[in-house]
Amino acid sequence: MAVLHLSLLGGCGIQEPPPPGEQPPVVVEPGPTTPTSPATPTDPATPTNPTNPTPAPVASPVATNGKLQVVGNQIQNQNGVAVQLKGMSLFWSQWGGAFYNASVVNSLADNWKVTVVRAAMGVEEGGYLTNPAAEKARVKTVVDAAIAKGIYVIIDWHDHNATQHTAQAKAFFTEMAQLYKNTPNVIFEIFNEPDYESWNEVRAYAVEIIGAIRGVGAPNLVVVGTPTWSQGVDAAASNPITQYPNVAYTLHFYAGTHGQWLRDRADAALSKGIALFVTEFGTCDASGNGNLKLDETGRWIDFMNSRKLSWANWSLHDKPETASALVPGASTTGNWPDSALTPSGAFIKQKLLQ
Repeated sequence: MAVLHLSLLGGCGIQEPPPPGEQPPVVVEPGPTTPTSPATPTDPATPTNPTNPTPAPVASPVATNGKLQVVGNQIQNQNGVAVQLKGMSLFWSQWGGAFYNASVVNSLADNWKVTVVRAAMGVEEGGYLTNPAAEKARVKTVVDAAIAKGIYVIIDWHDHNATQHTAQAKAFFTEMAQLYKNTPNVIFEIFNEPDYESWNEVRAYAVEIIGAIRGVGAPNLVVVGTPTWSQGVDAAASNPITQYPNVAYTLHFYAGTHGQWLRDRADAALSKGIALFVTEFGTCDASGNGNLKLDETGRWIDFMNSRKLSWANWSLHDKPETASALVPGASTTGNWPDSALTPSGAFIKQKLLQ
């Protein structure tokens, strides 16, 4: 029997697909509730142009690993060794923009020991399509802070309808590729979560966007979303993108909704030879709320660790929902005491420090 899912964008609208033979569940996706923090950047300075970036700090993750490259079903470092990045995803930029600043990035790198941070640039709902300059500035602030700390950073086109915004995405990633093509820190995530698009539709979009990125000489790792809220890694594995190198595919999960069946699907995709990157996951239901599922999250983390799958937890934000790492009203400039962490945030921080 088909199940009705009420999915808030706080958890990016991810959901479990129906069993074979059933109709897709009905999804109602209202916009996110207004976060408690102001959605304006606290670090408005114009980032410097890193076309010729300074070397990464000594012994930093980027100094150690350098350029990332997909080889078979692995993401490897400059020495041909499989690498696993671990970190945090920021919230939709148009609502969580107060956390898009260098102090937050520095705190995550220094105190949580993240090796990657994800800048989730909202596209619709008052995001990039409405205010491109403001959203781009937020992203660049995070990217340049990550470069300065020597950690990796994901520029995420955070959209469920990217195939309807191909021209805008192409222009955006062309600009970002020109800016960061000599910067090994930067990873391009070109479609956060396709929802009802087929893999053929997503693949055609991805080929066009990757073509623009490679066309300006940017070799950076590109991560491509997969169907059904980035759970359809099996479809990507059956018809991967072959026109361009250094491409991985997105796997998203929420521990309260997605279990062993999705891990089995991921294993099958890996066995077919594609590389996966968990650019977003939650410790709760796919809505971003509901019961905390730390036991199942632990199983997922063990799975990712055993397969060297890089991951970013959703989300570094203070919205009053289970998936948030911070309590409402937490500092927007980092250095959070334990009292400012939610149960999810405390759990993820502990995992990052292990």
